[in-house]
Amino acid sequence: MTKFLLRGSSGSLASSASSPSTSGRCPAVITRIGAASRALGVSGPAALLACNIACSERRAARRVASIITRSIADGHDAERLKDCDVLQLETFLQAIRERNQGPSPAPGEVYLVGTGPGDPGLLTLRAAQLMATADVVLYDRLVSDEILQLVGPGARMVYVGKTAGYHTRRQEEIHELLLAFAEAGALVVRLKGGDPYVFGRGGEEVGYLSAHGIRVHCVPGITAAAGICAELGIPLTHRGVATSARFLTGHSREGGEEALDEAVALAADPHTTLIVYMGLSNLAKLACQLVGAGLDAATPAVAVERGTTPGRRVVYGSVAELHELAGRAGLRTPTLIMIGAVVALSPGWQGWRAAGRPLEWNEASSYPALRLSLQVDMRGAGAKAEAEQAVAAAGEAAAGEARKRARRGSRGAEEAGLAGAV
Repeated sequence: MTKFLLRGSSGSLASSASSPSTSGRCPAVITRIGAASRALGVSGPAALLACNIACSERRAARRVASIITRSIADGHDAERLKDCDVLQLETFLQAIRERNQGPSPAPGEVYLVGTGPGDPGLLTLRAAQLMATADVVLYDRLVSDEILQLVGPGARMVYVGKTAGYHTRRQEEIHELLLAFAEAGALVVRLKGGDPYVFGRGGEEVGYLSAHGIRVHCVPGITAAAGICAELGIPLTHRGVATSARFLTGHSREGGEEALDEAVALAADPHTTLIVYMGLSNLAKLACQLVGAGLDAATPAVAVERGTTPGRRVVYGSVAELHELAGRAGLRTPTLIMIGAVVALSPGWQGWRAAGRPLEWNEASSYPALRLSLQVDMRGAGAKAEAEQAVAAAGEAAAGEARKRARRGSRGAEEAGLAGAV
């Protein structure tokens, strides 16, 4: 299984594994490559390169059209949404370099795109447009298949997901991949769950790429705290109840434990809403620290697994008992934890108490099912509006000229009639 993927000294990609692999995410890739090889009458890397160049040409032809229609539920090929192997990435890079050849080839650009807490209806329009036009998309495990279906069919998909204790690719390798694709001239989209700048390591990627001369843009996403609190009816701030909100990471990198402990102690404020990202594994310690720092043990709290998605699970309880309740419910990551008096304002909290405090309270989401087809204008809305204005102006000018000719003709007829009368 390929775990190490970096650019070599020549700008190519190199793997520590001796053979390519789809990392278990795309078992049909090798079968498709074999079929393509036989169809083209070539084998090995030559077949891969030919396939990728052909795909690149077809993609360019598709982009001649000014409007692309992409439906969230149009049934994209599931295999296309999975990871590709090292050889595919190599040949894809070569195709991009050849496409970008010229007197002064320019590097591509990288877009860090936040995909929100999970519901595809909470995406920004800019995020959807970029996914539809990207050459390559690097995505993590928090980006759902429903959202990935908005990626254009010609884009190369690269999975760079992380989970506790296991990373398919280290952050340094992700940096190198982004740089390799951008230097080849590709339009690169880095999809991140939530917002790239809220515990998304977006700042690290921007710093690395900027230091290497690559232009980077960040497209914000609805962070989990905002999306999940809105869905559950929990205001982050509320007059007379919470005057501030604090976002806190539930774990720290090695050597940063002391700074995190200090931040937790400062968060033990009854007038502050505390939102903890990635804190499920340390929830017992977190609760002890907060109560030890003076927070009332009966303070309302809630743990939400996969908020805003069909797989959402919600566990309410006091800050002192939430760890035990979440453990009994078997909550798993990603789980967001919210602590503060504002939690009691949620209709879910009130229903949970009225129902006798059941273990879970999974009332259906208030959001209607999303039925949406996005019309993505490749020229941009501004260009389209300018074109429409130009057409309208030309039409008005033509109409004005016609009116002038009609008036001149009318005056001529009148003058001729007067002359005849005389």
